[in-house]
Amino acid sequence: MPTTSRLTYRSDSLPSDPGTLVVIGRKERLLSPDILTLLPMPKGTWKAMLSRLDGGDSGAAASTWVGELKVVAGVLPESCSRSNSPSRAWAIPGLARAAGGKKPSNLILAVDEPAHALAACAASAKAFPLYSRKSGTRREQVISVQAIAPDGVVFEPRAQATMDGVQFAARLVDAPCSELNTTAFVAEAKEVAERTGARILVLQGEQALKENGLGGIWGVGKAASHAPALVALIHSPENAEKCVAWVGKGVVYDTGGLSIKSKAGMPGMKGDMGGAAAVLAGFEAAVSTGFGQKLVAVLCLAENAVGPDAVRPDDILAMHSGRSVEVNNTDAEGRLVLGDGVSWVCRNHKPDMVVDVATLTGAALMTSGKVFAGIYTNDEDLELRARRAGKSVGEPVFPFLYAPELMRKEFKSSVADMKNSVKDRMNAQASCAGLFVESHLPKDAPPWLHVDMAGPSWGGDKRGTGYGVAFLLALGESV
Repeated sequence: MPTTSRLTYRSDSLPSDPGTLVVIGRKERLLSPDILTLLPMPKGTWKAMLSRLDGGDSGAAASTWVGELKVVAGVLPESCSRSNSPSRAWAIPGLARAAGGKKPSNLILAVDEPAHALAACAASAKAFPLYSRKSGTRREQVISVQAIAPDGVVFEPRAQATMDGVQFAARLVDAPCSELNTTAFVAEAKEVAERTGARILVLQGEQALKENGLGGIWGVGKAASHAPALVALIHSPENAEKCVAWVGKGVVYDTGGLSIKSKAGMPGMKGDMGGAAAVLAGFEAAVSTGFGQKLVAVLCLAENAVGPDAVRPDDILAMHSGRSVEVNNTDAEGRLVLGDGVSWVCRNHKPDMVVDVATLTGAALMTSGKVFAGIYTNDEDLELRARRAGKSVGEPVFPFLYAPELMRKEFKSSVADMKNSVKDRMNAQASCAGLFVESHLPKDAPPWLHVDMAGPSWGGDKRGTGYGVAFLLALGESV
């Protein structure tokens, strides 16, 4: 019988009589007086549980029963490098899963300081995916979440919206293309626009995309039974002084096109729209928490399908930027839709900052791993702010090499302005992918950040993590 867990952030008292109580923190915090007084068990029993645990690099847990109440201690790692998030967010989902079940649960996050509460909440939400098509009557479990710092319960007004956004984005990533095709994704965006009061623009199908010069999006998605689309959600508060734009890659399924993926490489490609999922969920979370600047969320939606109308290697696409692209790899499709997206939003909204988010390259995993996203940017200050934002909310990022003059040669074409895939895959391939997107920005481009989240968008069980929602919110606040 499938159970869906929904998290509720509590800054008041937690509900009594839960089925499970899970307490997560570094060992020192779990032994501190403020935590010990909350436990419905002898202090000696709790201390004995913790004495057997070593957080290691991934965290460790032990449990016991107090009557009908299951009590779980989750010990976070002590080690945390200078690049990583001091919240130890990477270890929290694996420990928080113990709160899952059929009965209501309480989850206490014993954070080292109040600033870690949002990261801990976002990480907890990643443990509880919403999507399921398992048979049986569906049940909903409520997990009450509370963050407690040494000076007391943390009031974190962004926690609920962030947790909801993380679960929403993960649900979209987990949904198969048979359900979440481009038309269904447009419908999801319309529902967000209705819930937030945002304006929405939908450019879908051949006529709308070609009339607006969006040849990259049209080329990638024109072979699919559901038409590709560019969707823009626009939040315009009265006193906004700046404009922030988020652009998400929304390839709802990536077969690789005619440069088709292998039998082993194709499963899981329903999640190649993780960037658009993060942008859509992040937009709703930002607006619902009172984002004060103009915010434009652009979803570049397409299914990279195989069929008679599929774009071919050697075809030349006319991009929104005015540049022509010779296709030499139909499996390098994400950069084509993003190139159109960043060009379109710069021309139509003149943003002060542009962030594109995508599960773009396998090379990103080789460079940044499975916990960190890789970033590539034309602005050093934005790079530093992005690193700080990622660390603060437990969604860390690390810079790719930025040296366009060393990489432009990889896209040289004898018949078009550029090709879409590199000549030499050993020449900083993930950076080159970012450079392709940058090539479609205007000459007077604003600060722009490319986020390649191919690693952290999926968890070890190939479920969506909702990565990117918390990062976008934190970075948006830095404008």
